[in-house]
This record gives sequence, C-alpha cells and structure tokens, in this order.
Amino acid sequence: VSAFLLNRSSDLEIIELSLLFYECQRSGPLPKTNRIYWRHDSMVDAGDDVGKDLTGGYYDAGDNIKFNFPQASAITLLAWSGVDFADGYKKAGQYEILLDTVKWGTDYFIKCHTGKNELYVQVGNGSIDHGDWVPPEYMQYEYPSYKIDESKPGSDVAAETAAALAATYLLFKEADSSYAQTCLKHAIELYL
Repeated sequence: VSAFLLNRSSDLEIIELSLLFYECQRSGPLPKTNRIYWRHDSMVDAGDDVGKDLTGGYYDAGDNIKFNFPQASAITLLAWSGVDFADGYKKAGQYEILLDTVKWGTDYFIKCHTGKNELYVQVGNGSIDHGDWVPPEYMQYEYPSYKIDESKPGSDVAAETAAALAATYLLFKEADSSYAQTCLKHAIELYL
C-alpha cells in the first residue's frame, strides 16, 4: 500500500477517486455533469411531506437517508481541505470538482435552513430504510423530514452546519463572492 501511495500519479488519482465517492452519494436531480453512469435522480420529492424543497445533499454511507450531522462534518472537512490544500487539488485537476462537491452539500444546507430558528436535519427514517435494501433510485417507501427549532433543539447539528457553511464561505470568497456571502449569512444565523 505505501508503494502505491508514494507513486505521484497514484496520489493524484486518490484525490479524484475520493471526490467520486461523494458523487456516488448524491441525492436529488443529478446534473448533466454526473460522472457516475449507474446513478440517476433519486428522492426528487424530498421535503414534500412538509411543503419544503429538501432535494439535494448526500446520502449517508450505504443508507438512503440524509443525516445532516455527518454530512455537515464531511463538508466542513472538504471545504477546509480546499482552503488549506488548494494547490494540491489544482495540480490534480480536481479543484473545480471540489468546489462543485462542496457546493452540492451547502446548497442543500441552505434549503434545509427554512427559518432563522428552523433547520431540517434529516430526510429518511432508519427503521424504514434498513428494512428495504435497494438503490435510492428504486425507493418505494416514505422518507419523512425531521427538523430542529426552538421547541425541538439540536445545537450540535446546527453548529456543525454553521461550521460547514462558514468553511464554504472561506473556500468560495474569491471564486464566487456572492455565494460565499450567502453561506456566511446562513452560518451566522445558525450559530446565533
């Protein structure tokens, strides 16, 4: 394994494959740039149960559930890696893909932040999902939406979502200052 990791071309391939993992986990209507030929649109009506558009984001591990806490943690780390190691991503030809990967997650978090003190933090139910092992494109069961608010607090997931949005602000502040400001606004509201 160490010989593999020391090979320079393999190092670049590891970055690409790492980002492809996230594309495999995408939920919602997939873009035309989708590189995973066997993945198709899924959960395109997420949030209909509560009258919100909660499409997008990433599934968790092998589940067909969107858990925002681990998703936000992953996006925070990806955004920070883009801030700290931008040259490495650029050298690997993956910087634009990194931006797209992070933005896919934060676009979803922005949709989930439906009010100053309201954040949807999960779409799908583990008890239901774990009883039916199918690709997300073939789900025939309900995937309810869950939120936190003043009466149902969840400061841990709110704080991690704020961290993901703040890190994304740093990543995008030069590439797309308008989007960066949108992320910062939501980060501040969630934090406060």
